[in-house]
Amino acid sequence: MYRTILSSLTGLVGGIILIGGAWLAFIGGSWFFILLGLGLCASALLLFKLRSEGLAVYGATVLVTCAWSIYEVGFDWWALSARGSLLIVIGALLLLPPMVRSLHRPEIGWARYDASSGMLAGSLTVALLAGLYSMLLSPHDTSGALSATQMAATRSIESNVPDGEWHAYGRTDAGRRYSPLDQITPENVSNLKVAWTYHTGDIRGPNDPGEATYEDTPLMIDGTVYICTPHNLVIALDAVTGKEKWRFDPHLKQTAKQTTQHLTCRGVSYFDGTSAKPAPSGQQPAVTADSTTKTEEQRVEESAAEVTTGAAGVPQNVVTGQAKRGDPNPIVDHKTTSAIANPDAICIKRLFAPTSDGRLISISAETGKICPGFGGDDGTINLWANMPNITPGSIYSTSPPVVTDRLVIVGGSVNDNVATTSPSGVIRAYDVNTGDLVWNFDSKNPDATAPIANGQTYSENAPNSWSVASYDPKLGLIYLPMGNQSPDQYGVGRSASVEKYSSSILALDVNTGKPAWVFQTVHHDLWDMDVPAQPSLVDLTVGGVEVPALVAPTKQGEVYVLNRKTGQPVLPVKEEPAPAGGVKGDTTSPTQPVSTISFKPEPLQEKDMWGISPLDELVCRIEFRNLYYKGRYTPPTARGSIVYPGNFGAFNWGAVAVDPNRQVMFAMPVYLAFTSKMIPRPDKYARVVTKEGGDVFNENFGAPYAAKMGAFLSPLGLPCQAPPWGYVAGVDLTTGKTIYKHVNGTVRDLSPIPLPFKMGVPGIGGPIITKGGVAFLSGTLDYYVRGYDLKTGKEIWRDRLPAGGQATPSSYLGSDGRQYLIVVAGGHGSTGTAAGDSIIAYALPKAG
Repeated sequence: MYRTILSSLTGLVGGIILIGGAWLAFIGGSWFFILLGLGLCASALLLFKLRSEGLAVYGATVLVTCAWSIYEVGFDWWALSARGSLLIVIGALLLLPPMVRSLHRPEIGWARYDASSGMLAGSLTVALLAGLYSMLLSPHDTSGALSATQMAATRSIESNVPDGEWHAYGRTDAGRRYSPLDQITPENVSNLKVAWTYHTGDIRGPNDPGEATYEDTPLMIDGTVYICTPHNLVIALDAVTGKEKWRFDPHLKQTAKQTTQHLTCRGVSYFDGTSAKPAPSGQQPAVTADSTTKTEEQRVEESAAEVTTGAAGVPQNVVTGQAKRGDPNPIVDHKTTSAIANPDAICIKRLFAPTSDGRLISISAETGKICPGFGGDDGTINLWANMPNITPGSIYSTSPPVVTDRLVIVGGSVNDNVATTSPSGVIRAYDVNTGDLVWNFDSKNPDATAPIANGQTYSENAPNSWSVASYDPKLGLIYLPMGNQSPDQYGVGRSASVEKYSSSILALDVNTGKPAWVFQTVHHDLWDMDVPAQPSLVDLTVGGVEVPALVAPTKQGEVYVLNRKTGQPVLPVKEEPAPAGGVKGDTTSPTQPVSTISFKPEPLQEKDMWGISPLDELVCRIEFRNLYYKGRYTPPTARGSIVYPGNFGAFNWGAVAVDPNRQVMFAMPVYLAFTSKMIPRPDKYARVVTKEGGDVFNENFGAPYAAKMGAFLSPLGLPCQAPPWGYVAGVDLTTGKTIYKHVNGTVRDLSPIPLPFKMGVPGIGGPIITKGGVAFLSGTLDYYVRGYDLKTGKEIWRDRLPAGGQATPSSYLGSDGRQYLIVVAGGHGSTGTAAGDSIIAYALPKAG
């Protein structure tokens, strides 16, 4: 019975591989799987006939497979394991006594193990030794170290933020994610312990959209930590004890799951009015009157009531852009007041909190109470004002606004790939005290920056800025990472203005909103490669000359270093040829810009396909051959294309950390391939890629094609490309040289069995750097916060988190004299990490 079962299993595996191998060879792939399938089938047939030679044939098959695997991928453990693991397991079972006894006459006795079984045993030994040797190597790591001179560098870095505090998403408006604290060092980081843990009580619920996420970076000001949650609660905590001081509930009017793409808060913004300056002469805020002002509750409820359902079960005004009664703009215009904002001194220091139902709220940093006078008595700006095509959930703000001494400047998220009639991606600046609209930048109408008049609307479907911006007060420029108009994957009919500002870094004059310069990172973007991250502002010494620079990481893996005054590259950028193709009527750019600092992935090859066995590896090889792929920037097609790096991006909103003293960057590049298939639409409004009653994302209503997208996965749900999928890296920004790059993260929380294998896992969230020479990161898809030696990039500390830590940490100095590291562990809906509500602070033990 044992022989029958095991022979049948060997024959079944061999038959599947033989058939699949023939298919793969027919479509232009490797012929090896035909040989592998024949070897396994021949072995199974001999074993069925009670011939011990079947063991020898199996052994020979293992040897040939081992040699072929090493030829293809070298001594790369994870790549070798995909090719050989199943064969080794079956081979070991074939060597067990029940099988060997069944192949010989009982009277032979001890001689049952013969030359055939010896051949198999020897082959398995060779394969295991090759595997063990490969485990000792790190073929994907680049080792190196920053020089002692760099590590000891000390420069005078001007900042209006105290060293021990964290005032903005990137600590300062420069967005470096650098703490000038040096109490925690590589020598003592292993002593970090949990100082306190706080639970927000805001847990992801069944009615939340898939991307309900904790992405918050905590602020610390005047001894108080400020956090926000996915449902836009704002909470103040004592920085030393974690005890709650107050919480603000915006009473979020949650919209339907199918019309809300994201539910998150990356942070709040802080304003200290004690140092505020008056508006420049001749640049007074606009003051308008609005006799139809409604309460926020009325605004949301009435707007939600105006969403009707069409024949396809799609919210009708998502498709057509029209609300009930034919009103092109059902949301009231912005509420303003000519009065000076709240005279109560309690609001001199305030927070600005964006919400996912389209509001910007001003609250006291001391009490958490509304600051009346900002936009009206309710302290609220209506971000739906003057918007076209409003459906509740179609536009919102997930990132903290930029706050200057007199303005609060906010962009917004627009639901990707729902319809060609999306709301506008306009960027708006409001008076920080009154909430009056001072200027607006509409990328489809870039010259008209004066405040829009009541009754008018911004341009529909204009490229937006959904991530975090940076600000240079000396130059008077704000730097915005720009997105695209919908749909991302179809570019026919885009205007010259859209083509100019899409997927770019845009510098605007902070006083007028007029463009100072724009640098495009992707031409004619068809891949959703919008610029996702806050640019980091740093002065660099390049070629002996100090340059005011900007460091901008992108989804496609390029890190552009630009002169932030002019937008010209500081480190060379060259145009490289890009693939052609795409859908009928569309075009591609013949070239794309490539930076000196580039984390672009090596083009995928068939040998890069992976699985936990030759079976799913073979399926991935077949898929690779069936899909259209010509390297990075392969356009989406009706056949189906591989997009690599995919929508996850090599870098995303977590950005990078920049050390202004050492002039280095610490980053977490990610490599995960996606697929994109363009599905022709029978008409403008029919559902094509989503189910009735569900969400409508990627339907692209109004366009000729819907888009079917997702990670490039095997039938078992594993990435088709071989690991590693995630790294940490250190770069010298003065030369553009990558000093080190190390595989980062384990599959402990990604596999059915919690195995701590270091495979290099994807992550989302960002790193920070401290003056003490330690970088911290919690964004990997295993539940750890880690510390790294900035000099070498080696992991030197980690601690287990109760949930996914897909956020960017921060660091501050407590009133007890200790440096704290604070981490948010709430999970991320789109990555599948465990949900939670933990805010965890670490510190070194108290002295004595």
